[in-house]
Amino acid sequence: MSKSDNNRKTGSRRRFLIRGGLGTVGVFALGTYLLRNPIRRSVLGMVNSMDLTYMGETSNPMLWFEITKDNVILLYSPKVEMGQGIFTGLAQMAADELEVDIDKIEVVHASSASGNIDSFGTGGSTSIASLWQPLREMAATMREMVKHEAAKKLGVEIKNISVENGVVSANGKSLTYSNVVEGVTDWNIPDVPPLKEFSGFKYIGKPIPRVDLKAKVYGDPVFGMDAQMANMLYGCVVRPTKIGAKFISADTKKAENMPGVVKIVHEEDFVGVVATSLIEAENAKHAIEVVWDAPASLNTADITKIMTVGNGVSSIIQKEGDALKDEEDVYSLEFRTPIGAHAQIEPNGVLASVEGDKAIIKIATQVIGITRKEVAQRLGFDEENVNVIPTYLGGGFGRRLHTPHAIQAAVMSKAVGRPVKYFFSRKEEFQHDMFRPPTHHRIKGKLGEDGMLVGLEHHFVSGDVGNNSALLPAILPKILGADVGAIRGAFIQYTKVPNHRTVYWYVKLPFATSWWRSLGLLANTFAIESFIDEMALKANKNPVDFRLAHINDDEAGTRLKDVIQAAGEKAAYTDDVLNGRAMGFAASVDAGTPCAHVVEVSIENNEIKVHKVTVALDPGIAVNPDQVRAQCEGCVIMGISASMFEQMYVENGELLPTIYGPYEMALMKHSPKEIDVVLLQGVNKPGPVGEPPLGPIAAAIGNAVRRLTGERLTELPLKLS
Repeated sequence: MSKSDNNRKTGSRRRFLIRGGLGTVGVFALGTYLLRNPIRRSVLGMVNSMDLTYMGETSNPMLWFEITKDNVILLYSPKVEMGQGIFTGLAQMAADELEVDIDKIEVVHASSASGNIDSFGTGGSTSIASLWQPLREMAATMREMVKHEAAKKLGVEIKNISVENGVVSANGKSLTYSNVVEGVTDWNIPDVPPLKEFSGFKYIGKPIPRVDLKAKVYGDPVFGMDAQMANMLYGCVVRPTKIGAKFISADTKKAENMPGVVKIVHEEDFVGVVATSLIEAENAKHAIEVVWDAPASLNTADITKIMTVGNGVSSIIQKEGDALKDEEDVYSLEFRTPIGAHAQIEPNGVLASVEGDKAIIKIATQVIGITRKEVAQRLGFDEENVNVIPTYLGGGFGRRLHTPHAIQAAVMSKAVGRPVKYFFSRKEEFQHDMFRPPTHHRIKGKLGEDGMLVGLEHHFVSGDVGNNSALLPAILPKILGADVGAIRGAFIQYTKVPNHRTVYWYVKLPFATSWWRSLGLLANTFAIESFIDEMALKANKNPVDFRLAHINDDEAGTRLKDVIQAAGEKAAYTDDVLNGRAMGFAASVDAGTPCAHVVEVSIENNEIKVHKVTVALDPGIAVNPDQVRAQCEGCVIMGISASMFEQMYVENGELLPTIYGPYEMALMKHSPKEIDVVLLQGVNKPGPVGEPPLGPIAAAIGNAVRRLTGERLTELPLKLS
């Protein structure tokens, strides 16, 4: 099948490409006029646990599969590979339904001009889960199309055709897929055939080695910083160091005459330098005298004061029974989490080439469509004239869910008539990150005479996560009354508590905050699960049993109970301190995927040492169990880093630190020697995997420390007094 065939019978393709998505915003809008608050809570609860489906652009369908002459099938992925291993999972799904060996599948990034792209971008742990159905339907349909044409070429009925490893056979004759599709110009597109049952899978559910591993070992894949174009120049942009500083004017005379400078690009919203080398561009940038309008300098104490429950706008996002009254027997605790940086290895950058009314953008981005739209709008081009070519990502974690620097590179390229490569310095990457917002939580609960919770409330404040991002419609926060990213993990999962509620407070911070891996899950779970553990201690009950006793036996509750029991049993959880080590337990549900952790810690030289983490996760069908385990291990390590070390602060109006080292992160020596992963399957489809295991780690560590030292740690990063 060649690309020239791709516009045939697009209507049939749409049947299996079209999926719901942000179209459901219409439903949300209806809810604002009838019983506004109850419906808001209902919708927010649904959003908190819903499956995010594929949202590809279907107005002009492009080919996902391409069969080469040597019978290799190219799969153009609408999702980007940023280390999470989705290319392997997608290859497994396609190979099973196409009935070809997996080594015949080659997964490549689709550019905005060579494939269908997902309007939602790559994020939210949605790649495998959202493509599970449409990709398999597409592969199965393509297999039947090939069989139909093979039957004609072999002169047999289609029922006599058999398929094995990309070869169709009948009556002793065989044709490869490549043989079959050659010369076919009029395709018969059947209805979507029945998809395989789990028992028929050859690859799905198996620990297949990563399809991109060998290439990465040899350094073959192109990351953003590797991108090259002939005759390219280097650019940089003058950026302020002070929070909230606005550009007023710039004196560029000195920089204009410096060695290597090709052009100073002076726009209404930025000043850029284009030079023949990166160092020359940087030297000239520092020679530009810029006047900034900077507000009064802030410090961390100012941010902490702002981020306090009671400030901002509140919304009750979960409500059952009555509110707790501040009686003597109501116990409460407060928790705080700091500003977090993404700190990914590869800083943001882009290579842009503008020629005439067309642009090519090579970039490490999680949002191909948004990048294309923004560049086209700034240059006044039609979107189809902007080809965004995604590269591999040297770490994403949400940092590349908005990549507006492509605009600046495109503007500079247009100004000089040559390709321009422009990357952030490490200092710029830290100071101009889209940070994980700091949070503050007040939680209170009341025990009955039987040691069971009779009331539980979670009040928390957060800055923007999904709100004011490029990814979501600006009207969504007004409709929902809450930030769909900040509330992740904030809902009380102990629904058997007769009176429980969650209250969200929104505060606008003076610096940009946005998507960070797992969104609000880490902070919210840290607060809730630390408090639950404290209440179990007060009730003198085993924390595993205490949690199980407060969860309903509905479908979601049963899955959560199963992971709690599995983690406890696998780790042989005990409240006892053995050989100077204690265990801590925590559990959470994120995007419908329940997860539980048991950590084993000791104290060495007044520092917390994590020895072992046991993870129980129910991701539904694990398309590649090894990859799911790897995601769990990655979440545990990243979670340890965020829980015990990482912290940005504000000093004299600047966000600091601006380099690794002072921005402390977990090192190899901080990694637990053992991460034991138990996988359950509570539903018959794949669920989100890349973020849910980040939820419980901070609380589990804190709970272990509480049992070991008696000290309740209420702030991240976790430090002993």
